Order: sequence, then C-alpha cells, then structure tokens
Amino acid sequence: MSLRQHPLKNTKLTIKAIANLFSNIFSHKWGRKFVSFFLAGALISVTMAACTATTETSPNAPQAAGSAKKDVELTLVSFAVTKQAHEAIIPKFVEKWQKEQNQKVTFKQSYGGSGSQTRAVIDGLEADVVHLALAGDTSKIEKAGLIDKGWEQEFPNEAIVSKSVAALVTREGNPKNIKEWSDLEKDGISLITADPKTSGVAKWNFLALWNAASKKAGNNDDKAQEALVKVFKNVPILTKDAREATDAFFKQGQGDALINYENEIILAGQKGQKVTYVVPDVNISIDNPIAIVDKNVAKHGTKEVAEAFVKFLYTPEAQTEFAKLGFRPVDETVAKEKKFADLYPQVKQLATVKDLGGWGAINKKFFEDGAIFDKIQAQIKR
Repeated sequence: MSLRQHPLKNTKLTIKAIANLFSNIFSHKWGRKFVSFFLAGALISVTMAACTATTETSPNAPQAAGSAKKDVELTLVSFAVTKQAHEAIIPKFVEKWQKEQNQKVTFKQSYGGSGSQTRAVIDGLEADVVHLALAGDTSKIEKAGLIDKGWEQEFPNEAIVSKSVAALVTREGNPKNIKEWSDLEKDGISLITADPKTSGVAKWNFLALWNAASKKAGNNDDKAQEALVKVFKNVPILTKDAREATDAFFKQGQGDALINYENEIILAGQKGQKVTYVVPDVNISIDNPIAIVDKNVAKHGTKEVAEAFVKFLYTPEAQTEFAKLGFRPVDETVAKEKKFADLYPQVKQLATVKDLGGWGAINKKFFEDGAIFDKIQAQIKR
C-alpha cells in the first residue's frame, strides 16, 4: 500500500524519525547547544511576527511620520468690515499650516453686523472663532456659556487683533469747515450717523463724541451731555446701522458730515470713492477682539488649529494685510513702517474703553433704557 494512500501512517513514521534524530543530538554536548540556539531563534522569530501583526492591525496605532492628517474645517464669524482683510489672510495661514502640519484647512466664513453676528452665534451658528466689533459683544457669547471666562487674557493685547479710530467724513473740499467734534454742534450742520441702540459702530461714534465733549468740559458730565444734545439736534434721522448711514451720505447725498471708522473710509478710497475726511486729535481707540468659541471647538475637535489661526492673525504677515485695508496694526514693527506711519497719523489724545470704565459700565451709563443717550433724545424736538 502506497504512502499516498496512508498519509497518517507516513506522518507517524516521520515524527518517529524526528524523535530519534533529536535523541541522537541530545546525546552529544554540542547537540544540546545547537538545539538551545535553534529554539531561541525560533522564539525571536515568532515574537517579531506577532509584533508585526499587532502594528499592522492596531486601530490606535500612531500615524507614520510625515503622513497627512485628516482635513479640518474652521468656521470664522466676523463683523462686516473685516471681510477683505480675512480673505487676504486666510490663504496665507492655510498654506503655512499645510506646509508645517501636513494638514488641509478649509474655512467657512460669515460676515455681518457685529450685533447680529453675536446673536447668530448664541442662537446656534457654530463658530470656532469670533472676531467682533466690540468686546461687549464677545462678552455676551461668554455669558451664554459658549466662551470660557478669561478669554481676554488668552491672546496678546487683551485679545485685540484689529483696531481703528473714528473719522469725520465731509463733502469734497469740506465747505462747512468741519475739523473737530465740536464743529458738529454748530447750527446749520447736518450730521449722518447710526443709532447706538441698534448699531455697534454707532456706539463707538457716540463714545468718540462723548470723550471729546467730556474732555473739553473738564470731565463734567452735565456739560458734556449738553454738547451732545446740540450734536444730535443736527442729526435728521438715526439710521439702523452704519451701512445705512454710509449709503445715506454717499449714495443719497444727505448730510454735511458722516462719522465712520477710519478703516471704512480708507477702504472706500481704495475702491475709487472720492472721500474727504479728518481724524480728530481727540479720539477713541476702536478695538476689535478675537476669541475662540470654546464649547464649539471642543465639539468639533478644532481647538489646535483654531488657536494657531488666531495666533497667526498677530504676526507681522497678517497685520500687514489688516493695515493695507485700513486697520491700524497692533504689531509695532508693522505700525512703524513708513507707508503705514504716513497713512495712519498719530492721535494726540486717544481714549480707550478701559478709560471709560469698561463695556459693562459704558452700557449702563449710556445705552441702557433711560440712560444718557435716551435722555439726550428726550431733549430733542424734531
């Protein structure tokens, strides 16, 4: 009977032969050493094979060095006038992050009035980063539980990443000779501005007026209020927002003067609009904060890239883009460049929100129902 027909019998013979071979080997000293080496080598081979198999199948194994990370998306919510600056800055950050981290970043962007953007985030717009017109708006998002307390200390300059000042825009040639805030108190002057009860920009406008009037009156609130009654008597109608005010002045030809951000006026000039304006020596620093929306970045897993983007906005490269489009740079090296030093004249007396007690005190004193702005309006007969 052939071996092919009886494989089991053949296997038994083979095993017996192997056993005899090992018996003969063990009968010699050198044989025992050989087997020891053989078994050790076999054990190492099996262990290496097991490790290789584990590395290849482990779902938590780290990425190989240099391998691309999963794409990430950031949502930036900002106030309208920053749109062009961010559109110039974002591609630079995306390129830098791809080069350094081997990860593709895409951005969703939303622009609008600072107040409406604030409400949208609170109501569910899942922003990772917010860049708003005033810290008071950012604080509202904090109070809604979306931003952690202490956000002002997370980034340089108390989280102020862009800034401007208030400018007085006049008709070509400035026929009414309007050069400073007190000129707006004169009879026969028509001023266009928005309502600070509905517009963030208009709050800055009001504070610029109040700061100048208060300083001129020796910090006497009653006299400052009297001065602003004269100014607002010259406002034919308070527009809902800064955009409506700008349209009323430029497109509809209303008014002798318009109060607006310096950056908006510079940008209008760059777009071909003929503008005549002056930046009064007594002014207010219009500071725009940046913040990470902590609750949303935790949900999206975007904290690392969100922090990197915000930090990038402070770099000379990003600040140069802000400066090109009308914002006064917060980076001193950029601010000292001749082209920007010439574009942005130094303001002799520049007040800050902190000088006025902070946004909590400001809103209570000026803008809450029954506060100073309402009292001024009550004294005006239209």
